[in-house]
Amino acid sequence: MSTVIDLVAAAGLCGRGGASFPTAVKLRAAVDNDASLVINACDGEWGARKDAWVIAHHLREVIDAAQHIVGDRFQIAAHRDSTTLELVRRAGLRALEVPQRYVSSEESALAALAAGDLARPIMRFAPITSGARSSTGRPIPPTLVLNAETLWRIAQIVHRGPRWFRSIGTSTEPGPRLVALGGVVARPGIYETAAGVGLHDLLAMAGGLSISSEYLWFNGIAGGFLPTRLATRTQWSADGLAPHRLRIGPAIITALDARTDPWRLVGDTVAYAAGESARRCGPCTFGLPSLAEDLNRVLSAPTPDQRYRLAQRLSQLRRRGACRHPDGVVEFVESALRTFGDRRPPSSLNAPLSATRTELTEV
Repeated sequence: MSTVIDLVAAAGLCGRGGASFPTAVKLRAAVDNDASLVINACDGEWGARKDAWVIAHHLREVIDAAQHIVGDRFQIAAHRDSTTLELVRRAGLRALEVPQRYVSSEESALAALAAGDLARPIMRFAPITSGARSSTGRPIPPTLVLNAETLWRIAQIVHRGPRWFRSIGTSTEPGPRLVALGGVVARPGIYETAAGVGLHDLLAMAGGLSISSEYLWFNGIAGGFLPTRLATRTQWSADGLAPHRLRIGPAIITALDARTDPWRLVGDTVAYAAGESARRCGPCTFGLPSLAEDLNRVLSAPTPDQRYRLAQRLSQLRRRGACRHPDGVVEFVESALRTFGDRRPPSSLNAPLSATRTELTEV
């Protein structure tokens, strides 16, 4: 195991699930605490399809990496009724069936579910690799949670070496990585690329735009927006996206149809997110529904008072949640305000906003 950690550290691998945390640090903590492993193959974010692709095409490598780390003490988490869950079970592997809820695939929620409790995020004061208590008070043993693509990359590093891994990407964000390209690109799907490529080149991998697009939507509910016209001069990397307050994150890019009303999309998404909370803290239980209502009022009648109330609500929610769900929604709304805040919503938005997952186009 120490050899694997050294190889991963030398390669500079960071997690591919969205947080981009150094993988070697998590592996060392897992060893120190004798943690078991949960492989997150849930594709929990809107538009995510990478986990399903990895399990369908590289399951053997994922298993090899898991066995290098914890032997047979691992299980693969996938959403209930998903093709991924079916593939895992068909392979005779231990599967963790995850409810079809947005927050259920969060790291601590998966650890709680693996311990036999509810799939709900918990307030954490230390990494889950050292153990914790669930939302109902049940002990959670030390658990290492890694994304499916991260395991595949570990297997590649073990077999090809850190030098090969670092020959791809940038010096600060090395290695190949998958990206989900969707919306009005000619060929929506999963593509392998690396940090440092231009956004325009990413879209070209999927055949370019099939019809006109004004905005690119990054990373689902916890993401943000960028005018499509900026793709020609924006690099897909931490440094390239930082001026727009965006991240590579779970690597999802959706080109929105120019006919899409962005504020309707934002309103529906926030309404959905408010209904998907774990109800374990005030910001989720009360704050997100209030944010959805404040946003609806601004979209219906954008008076200075309503805009001020919305700004106050956003500031009250920031960094207050038990998990990052409220933070992600706040960042999503703030990105929308920066990107198309002056675009007047149509009169059709006078009706209350609501959403279900199937109402929005996904990759």
